[in-house]
Amino acid sequence: METEGLTMPYLIWLVVGPVWIGTLALLLPTRLSRLLVTLFRGVLFALSVWVFLGIRQTGMVEQTLGNWPVFAAITLRADFLAIDLILLTALVYALAGLYEWNRAEKDRLFLFLFTSMQGLINGIFLSGDLFNLFVLLEVATLVNSVLIMFKKDSQAMYDGLIYLLVNTVSMSFFLMGTGILYKATGLLDLKLLAGQIPGHPDPSSLLLPYVFLMVAASLKSALMPLFSWLPKAHGTPSAPSAVSAVLSGIYVKSGVYLYERLQTVFSPVVDTRELFLVLGFITAVVGFILALMQKDIKLILAYHTVSQIGLIMIGLNQGSEPASFGAFYHIINHALFKSTLFLAAGLIIRRYQTRNLFEIKGVFRTMPLTGAATALAILGITGAPFFNGSVSKYWIGYGSTGSWLEYGLLLINFGTILSFTKFSTILFGPKAWPGKRKGIHTTDLLSEGVVLFMGILCLLGGVFSESLTTVLFGLPMSIGATSFPTKTLIFLLLVIAAAALYFGLLKKRAWLKSSGRFELTFNGIVASQAGFFTFLLLYVVWQAR
Repeated sequence: METEGLTMPYLIWLVVGPVWIGTLALLLPTRLSRLLVTLFRGVLFALSVWVFLGIRQTGMVEQTLGNWPVFAAITLRADFLAIDLILLTALVYALAGLYEWNRAEKDRLFLFLFTSMQGLINGIFLSGDLFNLFVLLEVATLVNSVLIMFKKDSQAMYDGLIYLLVNTVSMSFFLMGTGILYKATGLLDLKLLAGQIPGHPDPSSLLLPYVFLMVAASLKSALMPLFSWLPKAHGTPSAPSAVSAVLSGIYVKSGVYLYERLQTVFSPVVDTRELFLVLGFITAVVGFILALMQKDIKLILAYHTVSQIGLIMIGLNQGSEPASFGAFYHIINHALFKSTLFLAAGLIIRRYQTRNLFEIKGVFRTMPLTGAATALAILGITGAPFFNGSVSKYWIGYGSTGSWLEYGLLLINFGTILSFTKFSTILFGPKAWPGKRKGIHTTDLLSEGVVLFMGILCLLGGVFSESLTTVLFGLPMSIGATSFPTKTLIFLLLVIAAAALYFGLLKKRAWLKSSGRFELTFNGIVASQAGFFTFLLLYVVWQAR
């Protein structure tokens, strides 16, 4: 199917193009491969912009491959949300590629895997068929596992293997749900399912496949209690920083995206929004508490991804359109400031040769560009006035005044500010010269420039939020002039309270230096999936009565 004004074969290039270029890079000399992949990422970003502009004119567009009927064909479907995420992916990939330009791990195999992953992510966002989603998610799991284990040290091998096995089990749930749903409806296409499910003669037969599918989506989203795999994958010591940035900034959103698509399709027969609202709140709180307990700077960031996913889930499940758009904007904002923080952390670790927060001081003086980028990203994630996070958090909380959620969101933001008060101590102190240590390499100026640019985007996303969200969502989003003074005052009071609590009390506590990871064995993680499945099944059956 083609939509007037946009040549649809270009949709498939968003998926297969990165895989083909990655394969070609595997065959060429390393220097030529680097140049080819870098140029292609620029071209893919331009193509993403072009498709985005076409969708702005025509609305949702589809491409059905092979001229098969829609119910049997591979269908790529791009709406505003999908193309926004593809455009975001193209931007982060282009910047991460420049960041990695002079890194030792940027050999041909890394280029092949990392570039192919972009095509898989695009395919997940564009696919309109459950079985195709299963295949794409399975292949992406395999590629991500290899990227996590890329440097082949013992911890990375263990973390990558846990990631592979856990996600394989979750996709078994997904496949089971897909099979049962196909038996009940004869369909796998999400658009066709959305049309048939409201009039299905036996709604109770759809509850079991919904639960199977939602368990997989919840694990991919790293919701409580299914999140313990994420710090292993995103914070493993030797994973390239660009991999951590993409996993935490982009790929984990595929789970959130899948969750929202499934909820929309099944909403006529089952409504679990209230349950997932509570789970999102618990996830956000547990995430920042565990982040506060870390001394490893990458683990702090990894656990904060868990917390921010919880915040996004709160926005998606309030039943409020402004809150939902706030959650969508926070997906974009989180990708920017979390990618910035992970890439900056990679530079800091490279210079200081340690991940221990208490051994890193004076980043502002030692690495001024990286320090500035880190500060800008911290202001973004904590929701400082004029920064992107402040706008999305404001809209997530839209309409919560007077309810428990208003105070819950204040608690979440206070926890975020508190843990980043601890994190920000690396920026200050006397000028350090870690480069005198054996084996230190000079920080790459290009990489520092990339992270600084990304930090500036966090500011621009707040200052120009109204224009940006109008383009992205067709909805101008900003903090109103009447609300801005109140929100600014609340933020300043939270900062003062967090600083007083951390420096006056918590800094002296040994447990803040213990690096307490919430570790589950593989058996424990699988048991948590089984327990969550049982709980969710009982909940939807009870609700259906």
